[in-house]
Amino acid sequence: MVLSVSERTFTQEVLESPIPVLVNFEAPWCGLCRIIQPLLLQFQAQCGEQIKLVGVNADQNFKLSTTYRLKSLPTLLLIENGIIQYRLESFRGRDDLRLALEEIKVSYSKRYPIYSNAKTVDLGCRKS
Repeated sequence: MVLSVSERTFTQEVLESPIPVLVNFEAPWCGLCRIIQPLLLQFQAQCGEQIKLVGVNADQNFKLSTTYRLKSLPTLLLIENGIIQYRLESFRGRDDLRLALEEIKVSYSKRYPIYSNAKTVDLGCRKS
């Protein structure tokens, strides 16, 4: 389940979080936002408690949308200690997102040994 965050709760849930947070800026009318949701849920399950996943309705939280200069939806920000570590935008579909999430996973597996021991879950539809 994705925690829904608003302008009122953003500081506490994201900027002050003790673990990195993947923020998904989305909107109800955004088709790609709905398409990538299963991939994000798989990523969250794979990361366990190493990375938190939250969703922000960009339409209802205009101040956050402006602050983070959203150009397109969905936009994903990986925020750690209040600082943007990764910005994922303008991806065209699942494959682009899958590659970006894999990059994040590899980066954090080097930084957090517990994460590297986590069970690996294939985020893609590729058959091995």
